[in-house]
Amino acid sequence: MNSIAATSALSLSQRMIAGTLALALGLTLVLGVGFARDMRVHNGAHDTRHAIGFPCH
Repeated sequence: MNSIAATSALSLSQRMIAGTLALALGLTLVLGVGFARDMRVHNGAHDTRHAIGFPCH
């Protein structure tokens, strides 16, 4: 199946739900890693957080 056809086959409400879930997952990952107390987790995402402007220290 063509990916363009598959994307356009989704209704607006389905795309909104998918977008909201993607946003929630992204925020959970950024905030969860940003405020992690384990230094291995902190250092693993350190450069990415600074690249998107998320202060961590």
